[in-house]
Amino acid sequence: MSNNFKMLHTMIRVRDLDKSISFYCDYFQMQLIRKKDYPGGKFTLAFVGYGDEENNTVIELTHNWDQNEDYDLGNGFGHIALGVPDIYKTCADLEKSGLDIPRPPGPMKHGGTPIAFIKDPDGYMIELIEKK
Repeated sequence: MSNNFKMLHTMIRVRDLDKSISFYCDYFQMQLIRKKDYPGGKFTLAFVGYGDEENNTVIELTHNWDQNEDYDLGNGFGHIALGVPDIYKTCADLEKSGLDIPRPPGPMKHGGTPIAFIKDPDGYMIELIEKK
């Protein structure tokens, strides 16, 4: 079977769309690629990432208008991973901005690449991996 597949996006549900767009764009330099309301379904989709959807994988932020409680994140979803050139400086800057860093930067548990974990406004984990 030939590989005709291409990764397009990862979707997560968010309660406060503006806060989530700001989180990904302000702290991780993503761009809001597109945003559309679907009044008939009472939801909005916003796509953020590092470039156009034709050539990049993006994150789809789904905001259901009637969702008034936090989502149960479940135990199946793991995290979104982003590469950074200097994880210690990046985390120091993010911490100064008040972001929640439940796993500070340092080598992986069994040695190797420095990593850290940040929580987004809805509690989803963002893994930072140092990529020189």
